[in-house]
Amino acid sequence: MSTTNSVARPRFAARSPLRTALDRRVKAYFAESGLSPHGGRRFAVKAGLMLAWAATSYLLLLFWASSPASAIPLAVSLGLAVAGIGFSVMHDGNHRAAAGRPWLNRLAGGTLDAIGGSSYVWRHKHNVLHHTYTNIEGVDDDLDAGPFLRLAPTQRRRSFHRLQHLYELPLLGFLAAKWVLLDDWLALARGKVGGSSFPRPRGSDLAQLLGGKLFFYAWALGLPLVLHPPLPVLLVFALSSAVLGMTLGIVFQLAHVVEGAQSLAAPTHSPEARLQPWVEHQLATTADFAPRSRLLSWYVGGLNFQIEHHLFPRISHVHYPALAEIVCEVCEDFGVRVLRFATLREALGAHFRLLAALGRSSTPAGAENACGAGVGAAADERALPPPVREAPGVLPATP
Repeated sequence: MSTTNSVARPRFAARSPLRTALDRRVKAYFAESGLSPHGGRRFAVKAGLMLAWAATSYLLLLFWASSPASAIPLAVSLGLAVAGIGFSVMHDGNHRAAAGRPWLNRLAGGTLDAIGGSSYVWRHKHNVLHHTYTNIEGVDDDLDAGPFLRLAPTQRRRSFHRLQHLYELPLLGFLAAKWVLLDDWLALARGKVGGSSFPRPRGSDLAQLLGGKLFFYAWALGLPLVLHPPLPVLLVFALSSAVLGMTLGIVFQLAHVVEGAQSLAAPTHSPEARLQPWVEHQLATTADFAPRSRLLSWYVGGLNFQIEHHLFPRISHVHYPALAEIVCEVCEDFGVRVLRFATLREALGAHFRLLAALGRSSTPAGAENACGAGVGAAADERALPPPVREAPGVLPATP
């Protein structure tokens, strides 16, 4: 089928000197250190620990837990472990950053299929749409929470949004179940992610999608229902899914829906219009948080270094702390802001204050940041570009 999108794509201005300087410095870092941009042994050990955590929690739930006192903490543990697999294993794999060998990346990325998602659909939704058109309403599907949340000033405000900062977290509890039980199937049936068309999977891609769904339904619901009464099984599934959804959802929100992060209007039909250069767009729409928290960084797969991830998605998250120093220095040289919250608490405050302000139909002033000053030129909001295609090598191809 045709992959022509039903939504116009933005166009970015030409590659900027800032992009060139960042690429040069990052290439020099790997050349001088002798390190591989992939995850290597550190990634492999971490992947093993995450998978063991999830398997242990699941097996204890299945064969040992006999009361709410034992089942509830294990269900929470399982939800957190599955989120950790998403953050630290499948994410690097699907960005081809885990290893230099394609089959190893495919194996790591395929863990998403095993925990209920679809790596095929996710690569179109995340790698292409979100990473290219970050925080552009109508194109970045991650910014669309339907009528329930207003995540950008360009979106319609409804009266109940006045309370969205209070109900967002429990609402995110439905995110994971909706994703694995509904969203992937709808994307497959419609041939669209959000408003953008994508080629339906065929052959091995289709087999992996269907096989992954069958495997997930079997371990998450089928086998437990064989061994236990339906109500406890459904309650444990609901609790684990809620923990998973809230954990995944809040980490994304702290990276893009915070005070100081730009969001852009949906595109119109103006082919001559251009956004600011792609790298400046990423810096304007993305935030880092809690960069000194080693435990948080380990658990979320470096996604608290979201700026570095967006600029260099083909590099494993194990290198993000080092890349963050480079990004900070280069951006300071160019007088471009890096939006960075020193602690998790600060980032949470910036997110929930923005939600409350958007619910009142107002937007607070931008937050200050720890390195660099001044945002690049405001993006032209009238236009929308062909997707970024990740090319082989250390650094991704960018507009």
